[in-house]
Amino acid sequence: MGLQIGFVALLLLLIALAGATFRILREYERGVVFQLGRFWQVKGPGLILLIPVIQQMVRVDLRTIVLDVPPQDVITRDNVSVKVNAVLYFRVLDPQKAIIQVEDFLMATSQLAQTTLRAVLGKHELDELLAERERLNIDIQQVLDAQTDAWGIKVANVEIKHVDLNESMIRAIARQAEAERERRAKVIHAEGELQASEKLMQAAEMLGRQPGAMQLRYMQTLSSIAGDKSSTIVFPLPIELLKGMADLSAKS
Repeated sequence: MGLQIGFVALLLLLIALAGATFRILREYERGVVFQLGRFWQVKGPGLILLIPVIQQMVRVDLRTIVLDVPPQDVITRDNVSVKVNAVLYFRVLDPQKAIIQVEDFLMATSQLAQTTLRAVLGKHELDELLAERERLNIDIQQVLDAQTDAWGIKVANVEIKHVDLNESMIRAIARQAEAERERRAKVIHAEGELQASEKLMQAAEMLGRQPGAMQLRYMQTLSSIAGDKSSTIVFPLPIELLKGMADLSAKS
């Protein structure tokens, strides 16, 4: 009986030693190995052999991590308060730095993304925040990537998801857009009137230089109103036309 208990205890000990000695890392994983508390090397993927008690290993995932940045209260440069949230895409390039240089790289990157989001967007006005998101995304990504480089982390992309405004600001933006549309309509109408007046002036100058053209224009006008149902038509005759008729009578 005692022999059986000893055998079972030995078997459990061997299993525990095997579990502490053999580790399997997937293709996207790396192991940061410490020997007696000091960094030794980065291992993986595949089967990893460790010396129990002497060596310890920390797993690091090298896949792209999608981090949701919670809504942040941002005051823009034109003193408008908005709530902005974003999504961050990053991955670990150097497992050694990610484990040794920072206590928790996930938490550190999340906190840094929140503060950077407020700092960068606070330098811009509301119109830029609404209309130039692509440029702001690049600015935030570059700032984050520069600061996380010491942690062995590469920030691949940052996307602003939502910009929440209060009701009064939404109404103000709607009024501004309506006023802008009215202004454009008035400008287009004024430009049309200007072009029409220029064409009329050119036509008047041409008719003034050629009396025959003036007579032809009057004849066309008479022809166009010939079908009018009015019983009486008062049509002014230009002096030039009367002179032309007088000259024809004198010659005959």
